[in-house]
Amino acid sequence: MKIYFVLFCSILLYSTSNAQSSKAKQNVEVKIVTSAQCDMCKQRIEKALAYAKGVKSSNLDTKTKTITVKYNPAKTNPDVIRLEITKIGYDADQLKGDETAYKALPECCKKP
Repeated sequence: MKIYFVLFCSILLYSTSNAQSSKAKQNVEVKIVTSAQCDMCKQRIEKALAYAKGVKSSNLDTKTKTITVKYNPAKTNPDVIRLEITKIGYDADQLKGDETAYKALPECCKKP
């Protein structure tokens, strides 16, 4: 009886720690430098990323032009996130924004 109790406790402890490490892996963060210029850019980029698969949250700092994105690595990766940003006309790290989308941006959102 005692051995079953020890075995049960061991299994319970293992499954709890495994679940916690699994949750930690689901919350990965990446910082991406963008060509954002203003608060309209912030709204546009954050809204687009809100619909991107695997993205949990995003926050663009317009002063540093850096967006912090929390995502699930099982569903997306930083390269896909960068591509999503470029699709709406903004640069994302070394990737240039889509030219057609860039031309459609308001003047205040274009690079000086």
